[in-house]
Parts: sequence; C-alpha cells; structure tokens
Amino acid sequence: MAATMKKPADAPLTAAETALVAQFGHRSSHLPGNADAVMARDKAVQTIKAHRLPTRKVEAWHYTDLRRLLNQFPDWRSDVAAGPADPLAEDAHRFVLINGQLTERADIEGCQVEGVADALRADVGGVALDAPADADDAIGAINTAFVTDGVRLSIADGAEIARPIELQSIHDGGQVHTRNLVSIGAGAKASFIDRHMGSGEAVLASNVTELTVREGAEVRWIIVQEQGAAASHLGKLTLTLEKDARATIFIANYGGRLVRQEVHAAATGEGADLTFRAINMIGEKAHCDVTLELDHLVANTTSTETVRNVVTGKAQGVFQGQIRVAQAAQKTDAQMACNTLLLSDEGGFATKPELEIFADDVVCAHGATVAEIDEDHLFYLMARGISAKTARGLLIEAFVDEIVEELEEDALIEALEIRIADWLEAHG
Repeated sequence: MAATMKKPADAPLTAAETALVAQFGHRSSHLPGNADAVMARDKAVQTIKAHRLPTRKVEAWHYTDLRRLLNQFPDWRSDVAAGPADPLAEDAHRFVLINGQLTERADIEGCQVEGVADALRADVGGVALDAPADADDAIGAINTAFVTDGVRLSIADGAEIARPIELQSIHDGGQVHTRNLVSIGAGAKASFIDRHMGSGEAVLASNVTELTVREGAEVRWIIVQEQGAAASHLGKLTLTLEKDARATIFIANYGGRLVRQEVHAAATGEGADLTFRAINMIGEKAHCDVTLELDHLVANTTSTETVRNVVTGKAQGVFQGQIRVAQAAQKTDAQMACNTLLLSDEGGFATKPELEIFADDVVCAHGATVAEIDEDHLFYLMARGISAKTARGLLIEAFVDEIVEELEEDALIEALEIRIADWLEAHG
C-alpha cells in the first residue's frame, strides 16, 4: 500500500498550538468585545486550529518556520508590575500600555483618542475585529484572538502635531496582544514612536497597527523593538497611502528571541510616496524576520526601501521585500536595497527581494549584499592606535548610523545610537 503524506491539519498539534487553543478557551470570556468581536475571535482560533501555524512550506514564511520557532505559548500573568519608561523623545505625547492594558493616555489638540478595549465593546462606532483573510496571516489570527487593548487615534484634517506621539507597550512576562488604529487626516502632519519593551522573562507579544494616511498628509512611524532575549514578538503594520500622501516607516530591532515584523503597504493615490528604512541588530541565537509587501496601484507613485543588518553569534536574519506594480501604475519609481554585515561564521542572513511589474513605463530596481567587515578599513583604524574591538565597533556603527541619521532629529538619533552602542557592547 502506498504511503500517504499527512496534511498539516492531520498532524498533531504542537505544544504551542495546543496551549494557544486551550488558553483561548480559558481567556475568551475575559476579553473585551461585543457579539461580533466574539465571533471573529472564535473564527481566528478555528483557522489556526484547522490550518496550524505556518511552516517553511508556506511561501511567505519560507525562512521563518513559525510552527517550529514558536515553541512556547506562555501563560497569562497578572502579577507583573511594570511601569512606564522614559520617552525616547523628551517632549513626546505619551501613551502607555502595561501588560496589554492602556494605563496612560495623552490629551492632544486636533486629535481624537479612544482606548481599543472600549471601542471593541461598543455596538455603534466601535472597532470591528476581522477574522484573518487567509491561513497565512498567523499574526493577524493570534492578535484577533487575544487582543486586549491599544490606541485608536484620529488626527483632524489639516492638524500639525508638533510633538512626537510615543506609544509604549511594556511587559515583563506572559502574553501581550495590542492593536493600534491610526488615521492621519487630509493635509495633517504627525510623528509616532511605537516602542515594544520587556525584560528577560519569556514573553509572547503581538501587535497589529492599521495606519491610514489621507490625501496630502505626512506621517513618520518609527518602530523600536527592544525586548528581552526570551521574547517572541509578532508585529504587523498595514499602511494605506492616499493621493499625495507621504510616509516614512523606520524599524529598529535590538532584541528578542523570535521576531517577525510585517509591513503591508499600498499606494492607492497618485503622488503617494513611501520611505522605508530598517536596521536589525541580531545576536546570539535570535531569529529576526522583516517582511515588506508594497503595492503600487496607481500611476505616479514612488518608494525607496533600505535595510541594514548586523548579524553575530548563531543568529539568523531574514528580509523579504516584495514590490508589486499594477498595470495601471505607470511612472512608478521604486528602489530597494538590503545590505548585511556578517560578524560570525555561524550566523546567517536570507534576503529575498522581489519585483512583480505589470506596467511598462516604470523605474524599478532592487539589490542585496552580504559581506564581512572590510579588513583594509579595520587595519587603517588599528594603525592609528585604535584597538581591534573599538575599530570594529566604529565600522559597524558607521554602517547602521547612515540610516539612523536620515531621521534628522538629534535627540531621537542619539537615543537610537545609544541602543546600537549598547548592543555592540553586549555582542561585539
């Protein structure tokens, strides 16, 4: 008799998948939401149970086998007593989520603010939880099932928020599942710092952000992930750019055991422009994956994507960047580059840039490099009395600081560079 291959749904649940389903049964009655939210949560868990967490056989997860890497699903904790952190920008409007609960919110002129937990409970004008569109959206499914709170923020048309808005998600262990819903009104301007912080305890954190930038608006969204060495962080940012809208997305990963940060962006209006930047500092046995999907859907839109990675120890990194240019998106200009420094023979980095172009009048390109530290540059510094460790650090800092300095805000640049220096001290 011929052997038959087991389908994923036929295979037994892993320990983490079993814990996920069991914990939903225990937690579901305590999670905020109206009747529609309850149905969406249940559907999300049933989707995971039916299709399981994605493996390498799923194209979008080929380099991040979540079913294998997410090997723990820690219990919920109620005894954590974390407090707010000092803001990266001293004058920032601050929102604080501690262990998944909104504990501090700012009052900002020209901005409507609501807690997501309250909005989930509302029957009219609230937040609707959508079940994941497909089985590959593991982050969306986990977050939909367990999200507890977050920030719903709407900036009025024409408003200019002079001070940055800092969203702090802080936790010391267990699980944290948050969601942010942000709309930048037509012609408005704002800057956000989206921070995720934790201790060395085992953590599973998911965050989903939906960001809409209306006609002629400008936004800068900076994600700073600085969690402990035992943390699993699953992030997903969905971005919509309308006519003449401009967005800068900047990602800085400094920690975590397992990190997957997805960005799904769509340029839906002519004149839309996206600047995407990321730095990934990956050490020890960490696995860090940044995945970008960008759709140019109409004519005369632009984007640039630059990613810098530093890998040491036995760490593994991933960058997947897919740019899709629709047939109607003539005059698209899209440029992508990914550059990696490998500091260890045991570390590795996988790069998968993709262009899918259906228009015939475009300027699109992508490139990727993986290299070690240039020995000539190292020798040059050491010949001037600089120690080998210091010289290596200077070269690595120069490699990533080039991206950080594009932010053009001295206090923020300094804060990010301090974290780079701290990472080098620990891993250099």
